[in-house]
Amino acid sequence: MGRTSRKRSRLARRMVAASAALLLGGGGLIAVNVYANAEESADQPPPQSAGQQVSTISCPDVANQLPEVPNAARGEVDRQLADLDSQITQAYDAFGKTQDKESVLPPLEEERRGTLGEITRSMEQAGARPDGLDSMAPCTLRAADQDQGQGQSQGQGQDQGQGQGQGQAQPRNGNGPEAGDFVDIKSVRPDVERPRERRGASRGTFTTQCGTNKNGKFNPDNVIVAPGVSNGAHHMHDYVGNQATDAFSSDQDLANGRTSCRNQGDKSTYYWPVLRLQNGKDENDAGADGGGKDQNVGEIQTPASVTLKFTGNPTGKVVAMPRFLRIITGDAKAFTNGDANANASWSCTGFENRQLKDKYPICPRGSDVVRTFKFQSCWDGRNTDSANHRTHVAFADPRTGACPQGFRAVPQLVQRIVYDVPPGPGFAVDSFPEQLHKPVTDHGDFINVFDQKLMRRVAKCVNSGQRCT
Repeated sequence: MGRTSRKRSRLARRMVAASAALLLGGGGLIAVNVYANAEESADQPPPQSAGQQVSTISCPDVANQLPEVPNAARGEVDRQLADLDSQITQAYDAFGKTQDKESVLPPLEEERRGTLGEITRSMEQAGARPDGLDSMAPCTLRAADQDQGQGQSQGQGQDQGQGQGQGQAQPRNGNGPEAGDFVDIKSVRPDVERPRERRGASRGTFTTQCGTNKNGKFNPDNVIVAPGVSNGAHHMHDYVGNQATDAFSSDQDLANGRTSCRNQGDKSTYYWPVLRLQNGKDENDAGADGGGKDQNVGEIQTPASVTLKFTGNPTGKVVAMPRFLRIITGDAKAFTNGDANANASWSCTGFENRQLKDKYPICPRGSDVVRTFKFQSCWDGRNTDSANHRTHVAFADPRTGACPQGFRAVPQLVQRIVYDVPPGPGFAVDSFPEQLHKPVTDHGDFINVFDQKLMRRVAKCVNSGQRCT
């Protein structure tokens, strides 16, 4: 798909039709997708149906459970994993149209079984045989409010503060988020703790300035997880830094690409799901893959600011990152996978000692919404990627700051993205359709394309305690 552009105005652009309520096989309802029309105030809450229950399709995440994939099979396996994602998206859409889980889940299982067989064959041809993939074919329906084994955010079970007294509409997107996905940040207890720095800690920082994507570079690709697959993410990504990034970008393409970063030695790729206002107003991608076709609707918001900072390690020095190192932080499927790889951090300016993992914050007037991504800062010393795109890097111990045995500390990328949005529960990040725009699914992606000389300078600044840009 070509690059999607967006309009900046908050004026209504065209009406969006309402979807019918969808019957859930177990007797509940999928929430109605109702948007404001030109005469309806954005302050009016949408109609609610008694006993509504949002439901979604939950399938085992094969990528997270695969053994090591041989390099010779990795490209083909990545494409087949992307096929599994597309199958879930299509089944989720079909469930909404048929209103019958029995006509959706058995065909989905059969389709998945065939793709899992292809993955097995691809790996066998490369000299490896995965066991038990067939057992991951069946999928289930689950309620949006079903406990998925996540730890509760601070503030959950307290006063949820659903925009009371603020005259704000409840979220309007039919496949999420729900009112219960939001919490008043003022009701959340401070919860941020940092490891104590030891003698010899690397205390410096290096900040790279790459803008806020005002030029409007997006696509629904994911060159890390689904290389060579258009719409591999099924949601729209914001990009800053490297302007050549799409599903088909090779390392050489990235090395030769233009960059939005002020320091032209940084051609790295930084990307994350866009944030949209759930206000019933249409966006340019309303009929496009990753946008309306994948149930991501509403006005895309340009961040008020984006800070990209590399920090040190509290236990010692860092080494330079290898060029083309790929890191994913968070889990785009955390709502159905559980929070083992989730790393969302939501807060508000003035309240950033309170971080939310599975709730969106309701910020008071004068305070902006903040998304913070702290990337893995330990590297295995050998690989720039891995079959599941996770095991070549690791997080430092949250209590001590030490890297796992066999890993080396590298500069830690910390992304801070700020949005000036109206107070109240009226926004959400893009997601895979079946993930229901849950805040816990937030994630960030990074490919290091620093000039090697500049990356050595990054490590030197961090190790020497300097504040560099």
